Amino acid sequence: MSAQSTTAPPAPPGPGAKATAPELSLRSRLFRFEGLAAPYAYIAPFFLLFFAFGLFPLVYTMWISFQSYELGSEPEWTGWENYTWLFTNEKFYNALWNTFTLGVLSTVPQLLMALGLAHLLNYRMRGRNFFRVSMMMPYATSVAASTLVFAQIFGRDNGLANWMLSLVGMAGLDWRNGDLSAQIAISIIVIWRWTGYNALIYLAGMQSIPQDLYEAAALDGANRWQQFLHVTLPGLRPTILFTVVVSTIGATQLFGEPLLFGGVDGGALNQYQTLGLFMYQQGWAFGALGRAATIAWVTFLLIIVLVLINTALARWRDRDTQGARR
Repeated sequence: MSAQSTTAPPAPPGPGAKATAPELSLRSRLFRFEGLAAPYAYIAPFFLLFFAFGLFPLVYTMWISFQSYELGSEPEWTGWENYTWLFTNEKFYNALWNTFTLGVLSTVPQLLMALGLAHLLNYRMRGRNFFRVSMMMPYATSVAASTLVFAQIFGRDNGLANWMLSLVGMAGLDWRNGDLSAQIAISIIVIWRWTGYNALIYLAGMQSIPQDLYEAAALDGANRWQQFLHVTLPGLRPTILFTVVVSTIGATQLFGEPLLFGGVDGGALNQYQTLGLFMYQQGWAFGALGRAATIAWVTFLLIIVLVLINTALARWRDRDTQGARR
């Protein structure tokens, strides 16, 4: 009988044996999947929070703006009725104009003062760190506390502002019930709160400008003012654009200061009622949530338009500057 060759079953791999090809393929697939999925897993919490607390309220507010929705009642579809009411309402245009004037009165001086303070703090001086830290103190103060203090300062009878006016022979003002005086008082509150914050942003931008440019300008005979105009300002152009856009958005959403200064009506004649106060009045004083949502969406679209205008102007200036250099 011929002997038949028999093969023994393969022995199990020992602890030092190498992995087989299927195991290597599975591991490579897992590593590849991990490499592809890890970035999405890292950014997933942000998008989940954004969808829950950002996108959903935005879409829901848009849906409510097409409804007749009162507090304690069920929403009823009315189409464009809320928008028709808004654009034919004189109080809306009054609030829009007050928002614009308060934005100009508070934003322009605020950014100019912040730019000047940052320029001073950029030089070596004694106590520079103390002054830099003190710039953040108004920003760290709550809106309620600062506004209530300034409301006492601009009091009609015993306010500090009227006392200072009396020192120079001027009559006291009724700051809260005036038109321009009330807007000036609210603008001063906003300026006091945000000037230091913007000054530190400008200071950070100035410190990123190479010192070689200042040394070259000094060798060419440029004084500090000329260095500021021809070196600092061009180097701060992206930072200035950022602060202008952020300040414009903040001015459009101005709410806390006028509310605490004179109430939800914005004065007896609505002389400083902003879009934020007008929206709050319709939603929580009158209970018209549909109309309040309409004002919110119009304000949102207005902010987008203003940001696009600021961006377009900045690009247009950049093109003109590049063309002049060529």
